[in-house]
Amino acid sequence: MHINQFQGIFVISSMNRTLTTLLLLITLGVVNAQEETDIEIGIVEKLDQYIPMDAMLVDEHGDTVIIGDLIDKPTILNFVYFRCPGICSPLMDGLSNAMDASDMVLGEDYQALTISFDARENTILAVRKKNNYLNLMEKKEEAEKGWLFFTSDSANISRLTEATGFRYKPTGNDFIHAATLIIVTPDGKISRYMNGIYFLPFELKMSIIDAGKGKSGPTINRVLQYCYSLDPEGQKYVLNITKVSATLIIFMALVLFLVLLFYRKRKTK
Repeated sequence: MHINQFQGIFVISSMNRTLTTLLLLITLGVVNAQEETDIEIGIVEKLDQYIPMDAMLVDEHGDTVIIGDLIDKPTILNFVYFRCPGICSPLMDGLSNAMDASDMVLGEDYQALTISFDARENTILAVRKKNNYLNLMEKKEEAEKGWLFFTSDSANISRLTEATGFRYKPTGNDFIHAATLIIVTPDGKISRYMNGIYFLPFELKMSIIDAGKGKSGPTINRVLQYCYSLDPEGQKYVLNITKVSATLIIFMALVLFLVLLFYRKRKTK
């Protein structure tokens, strides 16, 4: 091998190592920035961990109940606040539509528990919100028994939201928060997260079936949760430019790395 060829290979190898290091630093920097952001607001997944089954809720009749006494089948948990002017209503729209379209029997095969994370809200507001959705659903009788609405005090809300990784932040009289469904097994183990405000009936069904078997699965609709957040001023779901830009930077850096690597390999042949 000639010295020039050896020097060329050494330069290419050095460039590859430099590009790899650069890509790694970019990735780690973006991930760390996202993790710091997600500490306050978002979803910190806690798959295979258990919710506090002794947490207390107030049901639609104003009675205090223990959540462990309610969960005897695959269960959908979703945290909202009933006065929410943003994504809570679209989230519950998506849930009600998916349950209406499912061939599983709500209240028998599975159930849904909607819990307000605003301790200021009361039973009257919870019942009013539930009735709004019952009047729009085809499976009204099933939803009456199988889709239950709750309120609670700040201590029990904190226990449940922390155990499930649901992070939110007050802003004035409202909150900044994510939109997600949390699927738990009959013994209270977190088996799946479904992020976003639109849910395919088949995906919901498979999540429920897996929960019935005690199996956990990968997050569904991660992109929706990743790319969007609540604008507290406009009170609407908007594109999160920072996160999308970070994703594009990583993607472009990876493409550039692969192109240069392929090009250099062809030149050495």
